[in-house]
Amino acid sequence: MRSPIPIFDGHNDVLLRLFNKQSPGVEQLFLEGEKDGQLDFPRAVIGGFAGGMFAIFVSSRDEADVNELMRGESYDVPLPGLISAKETLRSALAMAAILFRIERRSGGKFKVCRSAKEIRSCIASDVLAAVMHLEGAEPIDADFNSLDVLYEAGLRSIGPVWSRPNIFGHGVPFRFPSTPDTGPGLTELGKNLVRTCNERRIALDLSHLNEQGFWDVARLSNAPLIATHSNAHSVCPHARNLTDPQLAAVRDSGGIVGINFATCFLRPDGQVESRTGLDVLLRHLDHLIQHVGIERIGFGSDFDGAKVPEAIGDVSGLGSLRDALTSRGFSDDVMSKLCQENWIDVLERTWGA
Repeated sequence: MRSPIPIFDGHNDVLLRLFNKQSPGVEQLFLEGEKDGQLDFPRAVIGGFAGGMFAIFVSSRDEADVNELMRGESYDVPLPGLISAKETLRSALAMAAILFRIERRSGGKFKVCRSAKEIRSCIASDVLAAVMHLEGAEPIDADFNSLDVLYEAGLRSIGPVWSRPNIFGHGVPFRFPSTPDTGPGLTELGKNLVRTCNERRIALDLSHLNEQGFWDVARLSNAPLIATHSNAHSVCPHARNLTDPQLAAVRDSGGIVGINFATCFLRPDGQVESRTGLDVLLRHLDHLIQHVGIERIGFGSDFDGAKVPEAIGDVSGLGSLRDALTSRGFSDDVMSKLCQENWIDVLERTWGA
């Protein structure tokens, strides 16, 4: 029987889930498998998960469960306030350490990748390829000292903000229905971060930026515009989703949109509801094909950070996604682009290797 096309994914939050356990040996839990969460190594093998962007995200002390607050015909989730690099760097380093301990203890089956060449090599040899990603740049100080250190450690992708504000800019809130035009964009320091990432060939993730911040990056950046885990606002009018003009900018830059599996960003009613059919995800895919083209689309599951359709459930259920794509009549060539090649191509053009 033919093996399924491996899926390289734009976003997961497994490092935060493991960090929150606050117990030794969480790396082994990931490698051996567990009942918690949506992503671990054994289930990744079952689902044909080739790897992806492993997010480092530091929660605020006063942060509520966003998924529990996105209820009702409309909602506007209160966001926590600004937190400093001093407060967040320790947690960020702890999550990075978990990532490297998984690599070290995996027996060669898990690798932190720093180039597209390494990702391709991993996929060819059945090694899970992980890219270190920072979701919200709070651990980066105003002098960018920690950025230099994290880059040398393996950081290759940064989202300047999560949804809360920071010294670099303003995130888009969890608001429905709403446009993403919700306030000011990047600060001057945020604009310097964009320029610095361009110089260092670090990918910039726009998924949590509000619309003004998105356009600030679009004007400043010489790299492809990347939204690792976002959907089409025309299908689901959530503030977190991208409008058609934003999608056109992604297309024209040679960037990519990773389709987010979170039901609140998929469903036209914006609800957190696992009883959501994959036909809704396919509606977003159809819209993205029309507005960005088949070469500018990937997947950004948000595993371990979101409620996903029960037909997928967790990473072991990725076969259901492939089946849904196959039922649409997509060729193996198109499937391969959506599942992995588009992501690797845009990262190669961004990183230069």
